[in-house]
Amino acid sequence: MKAFVLRSYGPPAALQLVDVDRPEPGPGEVLVRVRATSVQPFDWHLMRGEPYVARVMPGGPGLRKPSITILGADVAGEVEAAGKDVTEFAPGDEVFAMSKQGGFGEYVRVSAAELAPKPRNLSFEEAAAVPLAANTALVAVRDRGGVQPGQKVLVNGASGGVGTFAVQLAKAFGAHVTGVCSSRNVDLVRSLGADEVVDYTKEDFTRLGRRFDLVVDNASSRGASAYRRVLKPKGVHVLVGGPGGRWLQPAGRMFATLAAGLFLPHKVALADVIACTAEENRRNLVTLTRLIEDGQVNPVIDRQYPFEEIPAAIRYQEEGRAPGKVVVTVSA
Repeated sequence: MKAFVLRSYGPPAALQLVDVDRPEPGPGEVLVRVRATSVQPFDWHLMRGEPYVARVMPGGPGLRKPSITILGADVAGEVEAAGKDVTEFAPGDEVFAMSKQGGFGEYVRVSAAELAPKPRNLSFEEAAAVPLAANTALVAVRDRGGVQPGQKVLVNGASGGVGTFAVQLAKAFGAHVTGVCSSRNVDLVRSLGADEVVDYTKEDFTRLGRRFDLVVDNASSRGASAYRRVLKPKGVHVLVGGPGGRWLQPAGRMFATLAAGLFLPHKVALADVIACTAEENRRNLVTLTRLIEDGQVNPVIDRQYPFEEIPAAIRYQEEGRAPGKVVVTVSA
């Protein structure tokens, strides 16, 4: 099979399209023919080996060279073969998953515990936009944020991959939603159901004079104390991502905010789906499928690339200006 292989850390050009052996499913595993994948910060952090501190952490990407050679956390495709003891999936089933690796190849071996049936009303490309981003948004809004009907929720970075899902999920759970984005994405965020939209190029959302029960922070663009002005005393500030340097990337700012939260009247939490078990992620995909099939949540796709242009897709996504998701058609 063909796959983009990463043998050394570097820019998108470090990914090499080569022929590799097709994996075989072991007990409890499923071989999936990948029809589509997506690119996201998780992938290019692994590609560059950044933040550097992650290389020395248990389960990290590898100190001197990548431990994960075929990237691609989001997978949508068809079951090619099922391993021993797998009874819930059969060849031909349309599935999607949040995997640790493999989406940048024509086939991927996935634990059956990670797989879920693909939403019936989505194409493979649309389904590939869902797993990591929507799962992160669900953990942020429902699990860490504990959103309740009637609460006021602010989504900072509302037009990004996670943000577009967070706006829709908060609305689906009955919240009043304010989205923060740039001028060019105001109409998009409003179309997702946001009750109010703040253009951060014109207004500082921390000085609106309004307070929220929950802030889903996809940008980490302010210091911890600034959120004191927008959160109710028992509100929740959920960190998802943001800018940073090569050594710590967003982790530095995020952990500093978590530490500062010990001295603030509101709660600070981290939406880290990578730490969730495969079973938890699968249950979340089932929940998301129900919301998608009910028409309450829909993926937003900015650009779609062919398989051979995965490096170009990553270069575009690294710019950080894509509204919604960037997806890749792996096989038609």
